[in-house]
Formats: sequence, C-alpha cells, structure tokens
Amino acid sequence: MSEVIEFLFGQYRDYKVSHILLEVVAIIASIISVIYSFKNKIWVFPFGILSTLIFVYLLLQWNLLGDMLINAYYFIMSVYGWYIWTRKVDATHETPITITSDKEWIHSFLLLLSTAVGVYVLYFVTNRLESIVSYIDMLTTGIFFAGMWLMARRKLEHWLVLMVGNVISVPLYFYKGYSFSALLYLFLAIIAYYGYLEWKKYLNKQPILGKE
Repeated sequence: MSEVIEFLFGQYRDYKVSHILLEVVAIIASIISVIYSFKNKIWVFPFGILSTLIFVYLLLQWNLLGDMLINAYYFIMSVYGWYIWTRKVDATHETPITITSDKEWIHSFLLLLSTAVGVYVLYFVTNRLESIVSYIDMLTTGIFFAGMWLMARRKLEHWLVLMVGNVISVPLYFYKGYSFSALLYLFLAIIAYYGYLEWKKYLNKQPILGKE
C-alpha cells in the first residue's frame, strides 16, 4: 500500500506548497463546475473560470503547453457559454440542449485538427518537444477544444467528446507525476458518461419552443 501511495503522491514532496494548494483549489472548483454542468445549471461557468485561471498558471510551470492553452481557451469559452446559455431564443426560453448537427461535427473536427497543429508549432518554436507525451498533449488539446466549443453551444454530445479527452489524460498525468490532476480526469471521465445520460433526459423533457 505504501508503494502505491509513494507512486501516486511521492513527487509532491519536491513541489512548492503554494503550487500544491493552488492545484487542490483548482481541482475543487473543477469538480463543483462539472457537477453544475451535470445538473444543467449556469454556475458551471463561474467555477470553471476560477479553475481554468489557476490551471493556466500551473500548467505553464509544468511545461504542458497544450493543456495550458486548453485552460486559457476554457476561460474564453466559459465567458462565451455563459452568454449562450442565458441568451433568450424567444420571449420565455433560453438556449436549449440540442443534438450536434453534421455541420457542427465537421466544425468540431476542423477545430480539433487546427488546434493540434497549432500546439505542435508552439512546442516546436519554444523548443519544448519532449517525447510521445508532447504529441498526446497535442491530441487531447484538440479534443478538449472541440468538446468545450460544443458545451458552450449546449450540445448533448459534448459529454462524449470530453469523456474521450479525459480518459486519454488520466495516464498522461500519472506519467508526468501529477496524480491529483490524473485522479481529477478519472473523475471527470466518469461524470462525463453519466452527464451524457442525464442531459439526454433533459433533452427529452424540454418543451418545444413556442409551446408549453
């Protein structure tokens, strides 16, 4: 048991206390945010903004540039999503949960691809390419960019896209030695699965616009 604990958390003895505390606060804010997202509540965004701002700083220190960009992008998408979710589509209804169209899937794939290429260029010009880890970081960055864009537009399938990114991120963060964040991604992957099921219920219960 002690070997497992050492593997998961031993690296933290060499970290700054301030970084550990910031990571814990960011993780708690992320958990609260995803719970509100699960419940289809607008509070997903303020807690998400707090978490992403902290992670932008930490990920820069950890040399995970792709994930740093993810969180900077999440901040922007949180502001955008806050607006979209509260925007009135008619006199009485806010933006509803909807199914992703074929056109939106194409846009999502192009966003994923262009983001991955952009992160590669960032790694290259800053001379921070390390190993396969850097390339996995490029992939997950693209996945999360696409998933967050779909979330901001209140698309049901954003949960599935984010779930894929979360699953890939779990071993990545364990390998890099950031166990708290790895456990967070494991939690988020599980929540994403159940979030998809829960949003399907919301989708089926939504009133048809213009009717009650």
